[in-house]
Amino acid sequence: MTHRASHFLKLSQFIPPFVLLFATHNPRLLDTVSQADRLRVWSGFVLMASSRVVSTCLFVALLTCTLRCSQCVKLSNIILILTDDQDVEMGGMMPMKKTKALIGDAGVTFSNAFTATPLCCPSRSSILTGKYPHNHLVRNNSISGNCSGTAWQKEAEPFAFPVYLNKMRYQTFYGGKYLNQYGSKDAGGVGHVPPGWDQWHALLGNSKYYNYTLSVNGKEEKHGDNYEKDYLTDLVLNRSLHFLEERSPNHPFFMMLCPPSPHSPWTAAPQYQQSFSDVKAPRNGSFNMPGKDKHWLLRQPANPMPNSSVEYLDNAYRRRWQTLLSVDDMVEQLIKKLDSIKELSNTYIFYTSDHGYHTGQFSLPIDKRQLYEFDIRIPLLVRGPGIKPKQTLQSPVLNIDLSMTILDIAGVNLSTVNMDGQSFLPQMAPSLRNGTERPFFLVEYTGEGHSSEDPSCPKLGPGLAECFPDCVCEDAFNNTYACVRALKDANLQYCEFADNESFVEVYNLTSDPHQLENIVKKVDPTLLQIMNQRLIKLQSCTGDSCRNIK
Repeated sequence: MTHRASHFLKLSQFIPPFVLLFATHNPRLLDTVSQADRLRVWSGFVLMASSRVVSTCLFVALLTCTLRCSQCVKLSNIILILTDDQDVEMGGMMPMKKTKALIGDAGVTFSNAFTATPLCCPSRSSILTGKYPHNHLVRNNSISGNCSGTAWQKEAEPFAFPVYLNKMRYQTFYGGKYLNQYGSKDAGGVGHVPPGWDQWHALLGNSKYYNYTLSVNGKEEKHGDNYEKDYLTDLVLNRSLHFLEERSPNHPFFMMLCPPSPHSPWTAAPQYQQSFSDVKAPRNGSFNMPGKDKHWLLRQPANPMPNSSVEYLDNAYRRRWQTLLSVDDMVEQLIKKLDSIKELSNTYIFYTSDHGYHTGQFSLPIDKRQLYEFDIRIPLLVRGPGIKPKQTLQSPVLNIDLSMTILDIAGVNLSTVNMDGQSFLPQMAPSLRNGTERPFFLVEYTGEGHSSEDPSCPKLGPGLAECFPDCVCEDAFNNTYACVRALKDANLQYCEFADNESFVEVYNLTSDPHQLENIVKKVDPTLLQIMNQRLIKLQSCTGDSCRNIK
């Protein structure tokens, strides 16, 4: 081999392959190189070219993944379990041992969670829209009060939070009670399916356990009284499990499960009908106390209550707990399923109620609708990614905050959403978000009454409603109020009534947690003025202004 050829072979170790390619096409140079050395040169060329091809492929793959990084991140799944009439002040969470262990102990329990309004349809409308009642305009449980009415369907439903989730490619499932008038003729019938839901299994009308009708994706489905086939709490669970089995693993899911428990008629599953046989409603606090210094409606009940009222409310209390045992089972089975399909660690689970309840407080036998803590406080337990276990948080949270929190988890830009609530993700998972808590908030309610007198209680006259048992009325046209509830600087409640007395109630919850004494005549007038001004601003707020009132 010539000196020139030898020099070429040495250089071939450092020369780029494309240069070698041209060099080896020089006939004069090749003539001076042996066949073995020629093979060595070509082998070097192939190896160097291959390594550069691999490097190029890796670079292209990395660039592609970077460009698609938003698609590479897996969004968390979300489940919202919403019970009906479940209190927290009167022991409503006592039967929920599994739920407290599997959600509360595994995450956070909020000790200051409230509803924006203590009645089913307006409260559920607030949860769906993230708005106070004065903005979503659902006033009570009737069509005339816009419960699932035409105005609701046109102006509120299209902007409910499931619509945003659906746009984020969440697979959505609804099961159970929706709104009290849903499915009625005036509300569009069984064929109306609100936007945002892929799977729709909603109860027509108010809570029932048997002998009900569902809208299943817009088609009527009637049910009887067979426990295995028809018990609504179990049916909601079973269909949610089927949804989990059939869903696509390529997209996140959201499920909203709304069992009827513990709403009347308080029909327990067969295996639980003898449970809590010795349980009675709590006798402490404001139980069987007179409603002195309170608004007109609370000054009417007989005090002490007759034995018939006490027996009725004790029976209701016991049966409410019995129905909740099936909900407790639902939570357990749902979490087992999530674990088996390896989705539990990537799923947020919220457990709450639409409002509280009372059983004998201020001599009112049973119901909700009142401004007091037993009716406006709700249970709220959450577990999920980034939430440390066994937390109890004092931060005040409203049910109008649920939608914003869920959308925050789903990655929606909250500045594009017109809602009154605020995300509480920063409170329960500060490592994920920064945020502030509200210093005070609004609770509002529009009373409902009948234009004619109740035939069962002819002495009471018109304008009243929910007059049972023993003709004790729980609602009236002038049971219309708005309250400011503050916790941060002072534990106070200030309420104004829209009645002919312009009645005002004020409570210091630190010294008087059961709200036995209305201190409106004792409190500093300057404080009354401050609370009045806050109330005026809250009653007219919308969107950002609801979060920015000082």
